[in-house]
Amino acid sequence: MRHLFIVVIFLLVGSVLPAQVIIDGIPRDTSFTVYNTYIKERKKRPYIKIVRPHLPDNVIAKEGIVYSRPSANRSLHLNLYRPDDKKKYPALLMIHGGGWSSGDLSLQIPMAQQIAAKGYVTIPVEYRLSPEALYPAAVNDLKTALRWIRANADQYGIDTTRIAVSGCSAGGQLATLLGVTNGQETNETVIEEYPNHTSKVQAVINIDGVSDLTTKESLDGVLDAISKNKVSASLKWFGATYEENKDLWIEASPVYWVTKESAPVCFINSSIPRFHGGRDELIEKLAEYNISTEIHSLPDAPHPFWLFEPWFEPTVKYMTDYLNKVF
Repeated sequence: MRHLFIVVIFLLVGSVLPAQVIIDGIPRDTSFTVYNTYIKERKKRPYIKIVRPHLPDNVIAKEGIVYSRPSANRSLHLNLYRPDDKKKYPALLMIHGGGWSSGDLSLQIPMAQQIAAKGYVTIPVEYRLSPEALYPAAVNDLKTALRWIRANADQYGIDTTRIAVSGCSAGGQLATLLGVTNGQETNETVIEEYPNHTSKVQAVINIDGVSDLTTKESLDGVLDAISKNKVSASLKWFGATYEENKDLWIEASPVYWVTKESAPVCFINSSIPRFHGGRDELIEKLAEYNISTEIHSLPDAPHPFWLFEPWFEPTVKYMTDYLNKVF
């Protein structure tokens, strides 16, 4: 099979590349970009505007930091934004969406920049996606990133008693999984980097990410795609159907892992119910341990609402208000 080797830098521009290419030796799915999403969503909502990166005057940026080397030829990166002073601040690890297959950390930069200006160290993070590595590689990467934050807290002025994680869409599922598995051995024993540090978080912000991948609606969607000779995002990520390997689908579903150590969760949701799968059940289970939750819904909002105005500013406000409350 011939591979197309191409180096490309893209942030807010449309991709003219095939859906899957090889970039720097890594298989990449380029299907999810801000521009492609904008073209799709403006057909129904012509008033929307792309939110572009803008670094506030009081914020400094450290970009392209290597936080993990999962193999000899692979480095994972993160960006870091913080107020331009010497104080310590809470940290927010920020996980992009794209169906566990596409997207990159640049999708989180506009939010990260604005939240940093409110008194936070914000950290958009790269993780391995399904064209490169199946589940649980992404979870291992993100738990490693949390350990990196603690290992480097003094250098970057981070208060390790106040670390939160947020995520959008697939990133929301991942963020929630990180938070509910606090203190559990799930995925922890295979992580080799920063062994003297924990991946525990004190709060989660789930932006339109599912909390249960085993709901009837979710599994029916997988079967419907198969009937049309397509592969769903979740099936790509697991590499097996629910019937073939139930344990994987359950293991990745936050709703199954709630304990008294789980973190509180703030849900910020679109008007599309299927992206809230498992949310209410998760809230019920957290309530059994008196762990707080809250929900914010944006009327008539499409799934990728956080990328566009008029929803970007309300989303940032919900996030910062919640972080100010829990911290």
